[in-house]
This record gives sequence, C-alpha cells and structure tokens, in this order.
Amino acid sequence: MSGEFEAAGAIAEGGLWSRVAEPRPGEAAAEGHGKCLNCATVLTGPHCHQCGQAAHVHRSFSAFWHDILHGVLHFDGKFWNTLPLLVWKPGHLTRRYIHGERAKFISPMALFLFSIFMMFAIFSYVGSPGSADSPKNVVTADGVKVSGWREGMQAGMVRLEEQIKEKTMATQALGEDDPSATALAAEIRELKAQVNGLSFATEGKARYPEVLKNGSGQDASQFDLGGEVDTGWDGFDRLVNKLAAKANKNPELLLYKLQSNGYKFAWLLIPLSIPFVWLATLGKRGHRFYDHAVFTTYSIAFMSLLFIVVTLAGKFNIAPGLVTTAAVIYAPFHMYRQLRHAYGSSRVGAVFRLTLLLTCTVFVVTEFMVILVSMGLMG
Repeated sequence: MSGEFEAAGAIAEGGLWSRVAEPRPGEAAAEGHGKCLNCATVLTGPHCHQCGQAAHVHRSFSAFWHDILHGVLHFDGKFWNTLPLLVWKPGHLTRRYIHGERAKFISPMALFLFSIFMMFAIFSYVGSPGSADSPKNVVTADGVKVSGWREGMQAGMVRLEEQIKEKTMATQALGEDDPSATALAAEIRELKAQVNGLSFATEGKARYPEVLKNGSGQDASQFDLGGEVDTGWDGFDRLVNKLAAKANKNPELLLYKLQSNGYKFAWLLIPLSIPFVWLATLGKRGHRFYDHAVFTTYSIAFMSLLFIVVTLAGKFNIAPGLVTTAAVIYAPFHMYRQLRHAYGSSRVGAVFRLTLLLTCTVFVVTEFMVILVSMGLMG
C-alpha cells in the first residue's frame, strides 16, 4: 500500500504547489466590512483591493480540509476551462493567455507543476514495491514472479540459465569430437553473453566474465565501465573514472537518482527549451520571451499528461498498443496546432517550424538526460 499512499501524497503536493503558483483571483466571497486582517486596509468588498486577501477568513478544522481538497481538485473551477483547449486548441489557449485572459485559465506554471507531480505519483505507483504485492500486478513466468523491470530481467536470466544448462548437458553427451558440439558451444557462448547483459544491468557485473575475453585474451570493453579512461587530461580522467566506478558498483542507485532528479528538476526543461522555441519562430514579430515561456510550459504540461495516459493504459492493459500509437501520432500534431495558432503561422510555415522544433527537442531531451546522469553520478 505504500505506493498508493506515496502516489496520493505526490498528487496532493502537486495540487497544493499549483495553488501557490496560481492563487485565488476572482473567487466570490461574502461582503467584507471593517479592515483587512492582512494589511489593515479598509474593506470595500469581498476582497481587499490592496493585497487581494479574502475579507472572510476561517479558523475551523473542516474548512482547513476543504482548502486542501479545493487546492487538489478544483483549481478554482478553471480546470474545465483549460483542459479542453489544452488538448485540442493549445494555440488558442496560449494566445489568449498571453493576451490577457488569465483569470479563467490555469496558469502555465500551475498546470506544469500539477502535471509533473502527478506524473511522478503515477510512476511511483506503477513501479513501487507496494504495488507489486497485489496479485493482479504480479505475473508468473516460468516459476519466477515478475512485477517490474528488475524482476523481468531476473526472470529472463532464469530462462537463459535453463537453456545454458540444457545445452551444456547436450554438449557433454555428444562428446568433443562431434561436429554438433561446436555449434552448441557457440550457442552457449551467445546465451552467456545475453545473461551478462542482464546481470550487468541488475547486479553491476557480468555473471560469465570469461565470455568477455576476446580472441587475443584481452578483456572486451562492452561491460568494462570501471576501466581507466586516458584522454591526457588528468583531472578529467580522474573524474570520469570515479563516476564510471560508481555507476558500475551500484547501477540501481543511479537509476533511482535519475527518477528522483527527473521530477525534481523537470523545470529545467523550460529554460532549456525556450531558446529553441525562439529559434523555431524566428521571423514572427511581436513575440517576446515571455510568450515562448508560456508556449513551452503549456506544451510540456500537455506532454506530461499524455505520458500519464499512455502509462496508465499500459498499466491496466487498456488497449496499450492503440493508445501508444495514437499518442505518438498526436504529440507532433499537437505541437503543430499550437505553433500555428499561437504564432499565427501558415500551414506550410507551421510544418517547417514543427520540423525544426522536433529536431531541437532531441537536443533538449539529450541535454536534460546528460544533466540528470551527471547529477546522479556526482550526488
């Protein structure tokens, strides 16, 4: 159950952080009288015209929980104004928000925070040890319980080990002079190489190190992350060798740090993307970097929500192939519609800018992953 509680907590945290980024402008309340309790300004309505605080403040326990649920679920009633436009008319949403229609929509940063926290919560639930305890989430493969990527690799190693055992016994029964023994030996070597790949990913070392020897008797380098790098720059070599040794020693810790840092520093995607959005929209006058930031943040928020849908479809086996295919097709189409209507581009111009932006996206994601890996190794 720990995974479910962790997921619920992350969603609640995302909602509350979204409320920090998106306060409560325009909410109705009872008429105020007297002075504002926050800044002592004389009240003329349900809100203080000086600081914006509501005239009526509560101190009841039930109202405290109402604020939490309101922050997580309601988004001031803006959610249903924003979501349809975000999904189908992202360019209109971006343009309208930039041009001043902000009270009726969720701000880009609030939506981004909520989607990132929700994505982390979903991933925590899907891959958490607690969720694996449920019988419906455990698959038995050849006597091995499989509930995640690590368990799946271990199950694969069990199957490969059985094949190695069977072929080894068959080789011994044939004798060394039998021509078929040579072919079986090659198959055994290939199976051991596959086991090495899986064991390196889960245990940080090769289970059959003798297979890593090449014909000249020297170690092959495909699994030798702990080897010495020599570029001639002593400081850089020491750093790389130290980081490689850490990754080789505990790959699971590195993967955990990647997942943890991925959601904590997801905001880096925004400043990393803005220059490329500016580059893709060169020639469109009248737009500022603020406009590019709004475009980028709404786009990343939508892609995060889309990724959540794909993950849940795979988790609960709801036409995962169809949902994944639809998402892969719709993601660039969504970017095309947002580019075209947010920046007023023609169809041909939007396609050209989309091609450039998709190319830049590869660089952004690569740069983001390099940062995460570096932080995971140095942390």
